Amino acid sequence: MQEELTEDDKFEIMTAFSENVVPKLKKLNARIGTLNCAFAGPRFKNWLVHFREKRSDFEITEFEYDENSRDMDLKVRV
Repeated sequence: MQEELTEDDKFEIMTAFSENVVPKLKKLNARIGTLNCAFAGPRFKNWLVHFREKRSDFEITEFEYDENSRDMDLKVRV
């Protein structure tokens, strides 16, 4: 059975997304997409975030559980 994210879990993912992922997305000129949440730690490896550009920043629009999800390394030097 799929686990549920708590509000604290979502906050942890959003913080890691803002600090670690957003700078790379800006460098890649990303606009919209889906990423595995392993960037926030191994316990989130089966979760995905859907994101979109919002003005000069990004926002997470949805969290999704996927037991077959795989991490993708954004190899961009910031």
